[in-house]
Amino acid sequence: MRLCINIDHIATLREARGGLEPDPVTAAHVCELAGADGIVCHLREDRRHINDRDVRLLRETVKTKLDLEMAATEEIVAFAIETLPDMATLVPERRQELTTEEGLDVKGHLHQLRDVVQRLQQHDIEVSLFIDPVPQQIEAARETGADKIEIHTGEYANARTEEKRRQLLDVVRDAARRARELGMGVNAGHGLNYLNLSPVRTITEIEEVSVGHAVIARALFVGMDRAVKEMLALTR
Repeated sequence: MRLCINIDHIATLREARGGLEPDPVTAAHVCELAGADGIVCHLREDRRHINDRDVRLLRETVKTKLDLEMAATEEIVAFAIETLPDMATLVPERRQELTTEEGLDVKGHLHQLRDVVQRLQQHDIEVSLFIDPVPQQIEAARETGADKIEIHTGEYANARTEEKRRQLLDVVRDAARRARELGMGVNAGHGLNYLNLSPVRTITEIEEVSVGHAVIARALFVGMDRAVKEMLALTR
Protein backbone atom coordinates (compact mmCIF):
# COMPACT_ATOMS: atom_id res chain seq x y z
CA MET A 1 0.00 0.00 0.00
CA ARG A 2 1.41 3.37 -1.03
CA LEU A 3 1.40 6.34 1.35
CA CYS A 4 0.89 9.91 0.19
CA ILE A 5 1.23 12.79 2.65
CA ASN A 6 -1.15 15.74 2.57
CA ILE A 7 0.79 18.91 3.44
CA ASP A 8 -2.16 21.33 3.66
CA HIS A 9 -1.80 21.86 7.40
CA ILE A 10 1.78 23.04 7.02
CA ALA A 11 0.32 25.86 4.92
CA THR A 12 -2.47 26.35 7.48
CA LEU A 13 0.17 27.02 10.14
CA ARG A 14 1.99 29.42 7.82
CA GLU A 15 -1.18 31.37 7.11
CA ALA A 16 -1.94 31.71 10.84
CA ARG A 17 0.82 34.31 10.98
CA GLY A 18 0.65 35.48 7.38
CA GLY A 19 4.36 34.92 6.87
CA LEU A 20 6.58 32.52 4.97
CA GLU A 21 7.12 29.76 7.52
CA PRO A 22 6.68 26.88 7.75
CA ASP A 23 7.07 26.24 4.03
CA PRO A 24 4.87 23.42 2.62
CA VAL A 25 7.29 22.92 -0.26
CA THR A 26 10.13 22.20 2.17
CA ALA A 27 7.80 19.88 4.08
CA ALA A 28 7.14 17.97 0.85
CA HIS A 29 10.88 17.46 0.34
CA VAL A 30 11.26 16.07 3.87
CA CYS A 31 8.31 13.72 3.34
CA GLU A 32 9.80 12.39 0.12
CA LEU A 33 13.22 11.90 1.70
CA ALA A 34 11.52 9.97 4.52
CA GLY A 35 10.02 7.59 1.96
CA ALA A 36 6.56 8.96 1.17
CA ASP A 37 5.22 7.73 -2.16
CA GLY A 38 3.56 11.01 -3.05
CA ILE A 39 2.50 14.48 -1.97
CA VAL A 40 -1.09 15.72 -1.74
CA CYS A 41 -2.25 19.32 -1.57
CA HIS A 42 -5.69 20.93 -1.83
CA LEU A 43 -5.95 24.19 -3.73
CA ARG A 44 -9.18 25.62 -2.38
CA GLU A 45 -11.13 28.33 -4.14
CA ASP A 46 -10.53 30.73 -1.23
CA ARG A 47 -6.79 29.81 -1.03
CA ARG A 48 -7.08 29.48 2.74
CA HIS A 49 -3.87 27.44 3.00
CA ILE A 50 -2.19 26.12 -0.17
CA ASN A 51 -1.81 28.87 -2.76
CA ASP A 52 -1.03 28.99 -6.47
CA ARG A 53 2.69 29.58 -5.92
CA ASP A 54 2.88 26.53 -3.64
CA VAL A 55 1.40 24.30 -6.32
CA ARG A 56 3.69 25.63 -9.02
CA LEU A 57 6.76 25.08 -6.85
CA LEU A 58 5.56 21.64 -5.84
CA ARG A 59 5.07 20.73 -9.50
CA GLU A 60 8.65 21.79 -10.21
CA THR A 61 10.20 19.97 -7.26
CA VAL A 62 8.14 16.91 -6.24
CA LYS A 63 9.90 13.82 -7.53
CA THR A 64 7.40 11.14 -6.53
CA LYS A 65 3.78 11.95 -7.37
CA LEU A 66 1.86 15.18 -6.98
CA ASP A 67 -1.86 14.78 -6.29
CA LEU A 68 -3.84 18.01 -6.52
CA GLU A 69 -7.13 17.90 -4.62
CA MET A 70 -9.53 20.32 -6.24
CA ALA A 71 -13.11 21.35 -6.81
CA ALA A 72 -14.51 20.82 -10.29
CA THR A 73 -14.77 24.55 -11.01
CA GLU A 74 -13.66 26.26 -14.21
CA GLU A 75 -10.95 28.31 -12.49
CA ILE A 76 -9.35 25.38 -10.68
CA VAL A 77 -9.64 23.02 -13.65
CA ALA A 78 -7.87 25.59 -15.83
CA PHE A 79 -5.14 25.95 -13.18
CA ALA A 80 -4.68 22.16 -13.05
CA ILE A 81 -4.30 22.02 -16.82
CA GLU A 82 -1.71 24.79 -16.58
CA THR A 83 0.35 23.15 -13.82
CA LEU A 84 -0.14 19.47 -14.79
CA PRO A 85 -0.14 17.53 -11.51
CA ASP A 86 0.31 13.79 -11.87
CA MET A 87 -3.18 13.24 -10.51
CA ALA A 88 -6.22 15.40 -9.82
CA THR A 89 -8.57 14.26 -7.07
CA LEU A 90 -11.95 15.93 -7.45
CA VAL A 91 -13.53 16.75 -4.10
CA PRO A 92 -16.59 18.68 -2.90
CA GLU A 93 -15.89 22.03 -1.34
CA ARG A 94 -17.80 24.32 0.99
CA ARG A 95 -16.43 27.68 2.07
CA GLN A 96 -17.00 27.31 5.82
CA GLU A 97 -15.90 23.70 6.32
CA LEU A 98 -12.70 23.03 8.26
CA THR A 99 -11.90 20.02 6.12
CA THR A 100 -13.68 18.06 3.39
CA GLU A 101 -16.72 16.64 5.14
CA GLU A 102 -18.25 14.25 2.61
CA GLY A 103 -17.74 12.64 -0.74
CA LEU A 104 -18.70 14.02 -4.12
CA ASP A 105 -22.27 13.56 -5.28
CA VAL A 106 -21.14 12.06 -8.57
CA LYS A 107 -24.57 10.69 -9.43
CA GLY A 108 -26.14 14.14 -9.08
CA HIS A 109 -23.47 15.90 -11.17
CA LEU A 110 -22.64 13.17 -13.64
CA HIS A 111 -22.56 15.24 -16.83
CA GLN A 112 -20.45 18.05 -15.37
CA LEU A 113 -17.97 15.65 -13.80
CA ARG A 114 -17.69 13.56 -16.97
CA ASP A 115 -16.70 16.70 -18.86
CA VAL A 116 -14.12 17.72 -16.24
CA VAL A 117 -12.65 14.21 -16.12
CA GLN A 118 -12.24 14.14 -19.88
CA ARG A 119 -10.63 17.58 -19.99
CA LEU A 120 -8.06 16.64 -17.38
CA GLN A 121 -7.30 13.28 -18.97
CA GLN A 122 -6.73 14.97 -22.32
CA HIS A 123 -3.71 16.58 -20.66
CA ASP A 124 -2.43 13.26 -19.28
CA ILE A 125 -3.65 14.01 -15.75
CA GLU A 126 -4.90 10.92 -13.96
CA VAL A 127 -8.26 11.58 -12.30
CA SER A 128 -9.65 10.28 -9.02
CA LEU A 129 -13.04 11.04 -7.50
CA PHE A 130 -13.36 11.37 -3.71
CA ILE A 131 -16.59 9.57 -2.86
CA ASP A 132 -18.43 8.00 0.04
CA PRO A 133 -18.43 4.16 0.02
CA VAL A 134 -21.89 4.02 -1.55
CA PRO A 135 -22.63 1.64 -4.47
CA GLN A 136 -24.56 4.23 -6.49
CA GLN A 137 -21.68 6.70 -6.29
CA ILE A 138 -19.16 4.06 -7.33
CA GLU A 139 -21.26 3.15 -10.35
CA ALA A 140 -21.60 6.82 -11.26
CA ALA A 141 -17.85 7.35 -10.84
CA ARG A 142 -17.23 4.63 -13.40
CA GLU A 143 -19.62 6.37 -15.81
CA THR A 144 -17.54 9.55 -15.68
CA GLY A 145 -14.53 7.68 -17.03
CA ALA A 146 -12.38 8.53 -13.99
CA ASP A 147 -9.30 6.39 -13.48
CA LYS A 148 -9.76 5.93 -9.74
CA ILE A 149 -11.89 6.59 -6.74
CA GLU A 150 -10.70 7.70 -3.32
CA ILE A 151 -12.95 6.21 -0.67
CA HIS A 152 -13.94 8.67 2.04
CA THR A 153 -12.94 6.89 5.26
CA GLY A 154 -14.15 9.60 7.64
CA GLU A 155 -17.12 7.70 9.03
CA TYR A 156 -14.94 4.65 9.70
CA ALA A 157 -12.24 6.80 11.30
CA ASN A 158 -14.73 8.57 13.57
CA ALA A 159 -16.55 5.44 14.76
CA ARG A 160 -16.89 5.47 18.56
CA THR A 161 -17.12 1.72 19.20
CA GLU A 162 -15.08 -1.23 17.98
CA GLU A 163 -18.21 -2.95 16.69
CA LYS A 164 -19.21 0.09 14.65
CA ARG A 165 -15.66 0.44 13.35
CA ARG A 166 -15.67 -3.15 12.13
CA GLN A 167 -19.02 -2.64 10.42
CA LEU A 168 -17.81 0.49 8.64
CA LEU A 169 -14.54 -1.18 7.65
CA ASP A 170 -16.62 -3.82 5.89
CA VAL A 171 -18.48 -1.05 4.06
CA VAL A 172 -15.15 0.36 2.87
CA ARG A 173 -14.01 -3.14 1.90
CA ASP A 174 -17.14 -3.77 -0.18
CA ALA A 175 -16.76 -0.42 -1.92
CA ALA A 176 -13.14 -1.13 -2.77
CA ARG A 177 -14.01 -4.52 -4.21
CA ARG A 178 -16.82 -3.11 -6.32
CA ALA A 179 -14.61 -0.38 -7.74
CA ARG A 180 -11.97 -2.92 -8.69
CA GLU A 181 -14.61 -5.10 -10.33
CA LEU A 182 -15.50 -2.08 -12.47
CA GLY A 183 -11.87 -1.66 -13.48
CA MET A 184 -11.05 1.38 -11.36
CA GLY A 185 -8.07 1.99 -9.13
CA VAL A 186 -8.82 2.47 -5.43
CA ASN A 187 -7.34 4.96 -2.98
CA ALA A 188 -8.62 5.88 0.47
CA GLY A 189 -8.34 8.77 2.86
CA HIS A 190 -9.78 11.12 5.48
CA GLY A 191 -9.34 10.77 9.22
CA LEU A 192 -6.77 7.97 8.97
CA ASN A 193 -4.18 7.97 11.74
CA TYR A 194 -1.66 5.81 13.57
CA LEU A 195 -4.39 3.89 15.41
CA ASN A 196 -6.92 3.15 12.67
CA LEU A 197 -4.80 2.68 9.54
CA SER A 198 -3.66 -0.91 10.11
CA PRO A 199 -7.12 -2.48 9.58
CA VAL A 200 -7.44 -0.56 6.30
CA ARG A 201 -4.22 -2.18 5.11
CA THR A 202 -6.01 -5.55 5.13
CA ILE A 203 -8.18 -4.36 2.23
CA THR A 204 -5.95 -5.50 -0.60
CA GLU A 205 -7.93 -3.61 -3.23
CA ILE A 206 -6.82 -0.27 -1.74
CA GLU A 207 -3.61 0.70 -3.47
CA GLU A 208 -2.90 4.02 -1.79
CA VAL A 209 -3.87 6.03 1.26
CA SER A 210 -3.65 9.77 1.83
CA VAL A 211 -2.83 10.96 5.35
CA GLY A 212 -2.30 14.54 6.44
CA HIS A 213 -3.45 15.84 9.80
CA ALA A 214 -2.25 12.86 11.84
CA VAL A 215 1.26 13.01 10.41
CA ILE A 216 1.56 16.78 10.80
CA ALA A 217 0.31 16.56 14.40
CA ARG A 218 2.78 13.78 15.20
CA ALA A 219 5.59 15.75 13.56
CA LEU A 220 5.16 18.53 16.12
CA PHE A 221 6.55 16.15 18.74
CA VAL A 222 8.93 13.85 16.86
CA GLY A 223 9.77 15.69 13.64
CA MET A 224 8.44 15.22 10.12
CA ASP A 225 10.96 12.58 9.08
CA ARG A 226 10.11 10.24 11.96
CA ALA A 227 6.37 10.92 11.72
CA VAL A 228 6.34 9.89 8.06
CA LYS A 229 8.48 6.81 8.68
CA GLU A 230 6.21 5.68 11.52
CA MET A 231 3.18 5.98 9.25
CA LEU A 232 4.99 4.21 6.42
CA ALA A 233 5.65 1.27 8.74
CA LEU A 234 1.89 0.82 9.12
CA THR A 235 1.36 0.58 5.36
CA ARG A 236 4.04 -2.00 4.58
